[in-house]
Amino acid sequence: MSNTPLYCEKIFPVFPWDEIDVVLLDMDGTLLDKHFDDYFWEQYLPEHYSLSQDISVAQAKKQLLERYHKVKDTLDWADLDFWSRELGLDLQELKMRINHLIGVHPYVIEFFEFCLQSKKKLYLITNAHTQSLSMKLQKTAIGPWFDRIICASEVGAAKEEPAFWEKLENTIAYDKQRTLLVDDTEKVLFTAREYGLGYLLYVARPSSRSRVQYSCNFPSIEYFKELLPR
Repeated sequence: MSNTPLYCEKIFPVFPWDEIDVVLLDMDGTLLDKHFDDYFWEQYLPEHYSLSQDISVAQAKKQLLERYHKVKDTLDWADLDFWSRELGLDLQELKMRINHLIGVHPYVIEFFEFCLQSKKKLYLITNAHTQSLSMKLQKTAIGPWFDRIICASEVGAAKEEPAFWEKLENTIAYDKQRTLLVDDTEKVLFTAREYGLGYLLYVARPSSRSRVQYSCNFPSIEYFKELLPR
């Protein structure tokens, strides 16, 4: 869950696009509507866990929230194999049952086109488990837009960890001072800023079902159309 205060004045993004060569994009909440993930972890999974454990949904939510918190900001958080073992449920199968909720945010494809026309390198960097990634790429068909797709498990650390950014340099070649990162998690942006990434942008509406919540620390957008030339 975000630590962003309840209300912040919007910091408008103004980027010198001629000084940016590489765009790093998060997936869930940034490119894809996070409603799918929020609904799965906060409602759908607790309902099934309550049935398997013969407890109330409220009890299941409480127990799962405690488990989530223990592994937050680590690779285990997004690891479906880890949770399947921990909970005795097939999480991949459960996710497949509601994959109709997976969707791309408005203006994402137009932003891809803008980056392609501007000759920017596009990289998808995600904490998502490889099974979740594969399902979402198949559902949305956004994969071909990227020069490369990097899972945190491939790097060996979650994006919230400083080690991720240090190790990413061994995975792709880029000038961090000429790179833009777009993410819906402030902790990721803080870690990237400490690492020295040149340009950072916060997505203020990760889910279509949530209200806009601007960052007090980083430029924010609701939709990618705010980055497109008028």
